[in-house]
Amino acid sequence: MENSLKQIVKAQKAGKAVGIYSCCSANEYVVKAALLKGKEDNSCVLIESTANQCDQYGGYTGMKPADFKSFVEGICDEVGFDKSKLFLGGDHLGPLTFASKNEEEAMKESEELIRCYVAAGFTKIHIDTSMRVADDDTNTRLSDETIARRGARLAKVAEETYQELLKTNPDAVEPVYIVGSEVPIPGGQEGGAAADCVQVTKPEDFKATLATFEKAFKENGLDHAWSNVIGIVVQPGVEEKDAGCTEYDREKAKDLCAAIKDYDNIVFEGHSTDYQTKIKLRELVEDGVAILKVGPGLTFAMREALFALAYAEREMLGDQGSHFMEVLDQAMLADPKHWQKHYVGTEKEIELKRKFSFSDRCRYYMPEKSVVEARDKMIENFKDGVPLNLLSQFMPIQYTKVREGRLENKPEALIIDRVCNTIDEYLYATHQSELY
Repeated sequence: MENSLKQIVKAQKAGKAVGIYSCCSANEYVVKAALLKGKEDNSCVLIESTANQCDQYGGYTGMKPADFKSFVEGICDEVGFDKSKLFLGGDHLGPLTFASKNEEEAMKESEELIRCYVAAGFTKIHIDTSMRVADDDTNTRLSDETIARRGARLAKVAEETYQELLKTNPDAVEPVYIVGSEVPIPGGQEGGAAADCVQVTKPEDFKATLATFEKAFKENGLDHAWSNVIGIVVQPGVEEKDAGCTEYDREKAKDLCAAIKDYDNIVFEGHSTDYQTKIKLRELVEDGVAILKVGPGLTFAMREALFALAYAEREMLGDQGSHFMEVLDQAMLADPKHWQKHYVGTEKEIELKRKFSFSDRCRYYMPEKSVVEARDKMIENFKDGVPLNLLSQFMPIQYTKVREGRLENKPEALIIDRVCNTIDEYLYATHQSELY
């Protein structure tokens, strides 16, 4: 079956400002929010897992690709979302988590990673072989030829795996591919300052990358796979910071965005679109960046909602509450590997960033046992709803919806609705309901 994501390309080339946002999260509240909004908007939903979230060993979530699919589809069943409108993607699939190995070993691991994703039925595959492995020269930029050669090797495995999948599932949807990786490293930039020097991809670099990938694919007999490459990752000039973001400037990106018009079957994919305004998001889609990746922006909204409840709980119960914020910070301090390379500054500045940075690292700690227990205790403390005066103080948008009878005064409904506020901005920008 042809992949319906190709409709994005057809719409863009017909001059329509239609795209899709990609929900890059394994958080249950975020995934549920995305599916509920898709149901409400009567639109398709794209949910992606990154190679470090889910791999053949479980990643940091403990889920393999097939487990992630079951997790998402279980939420589809729970909320009544039509699974035929669900797309699952694999992001940065390649040697990302195997870069400490030499090329041959790293690529064998990467092949198995791709195989697991395609065999599980993921239908949007971002092939990313841009990172150096152990035996690459650390003083030399990887050539486009090396990146493309490794990428074609992974595409071959993906194509072979899809053919195997058809034997047991004749209705399996054919995967489409995204190539290129001129983006911040998955999970966000390190050091906190990189967003101040974001450079828009040069048109000649975009064209050279695409041509090199096409050559590598076709030299390996992957002409059909190349026909299923629908997008290339570029940097249109966006990135989140600890306390803001580098906003999209279409004037700076005009040469890049003009260049995509020379290609009939390719759109741009933009990463780190988090915290752009809905106006800027719509401009990105209008300018050919038809696939908008968002991750931290969604978990940040979820974290905001949890903290709002924690502040309300503190006012209501004092020391008898869950101490959710303190428990979360203790978990982050006990195992700093997910944030210490990302947050710089004084002790006080770093403390503030652990809680409130737009480059959200809290998300890595939400599954921790102590954090889950504190969260569940807090939710139980509000089982009869949040007192309206406190709800008005700490979640005013949700307060209004509760008062108008449009939202249940239940803690989990409030959390999900806060995430939906962010998703609404992406739906405003993408018009993705037009894809069906």
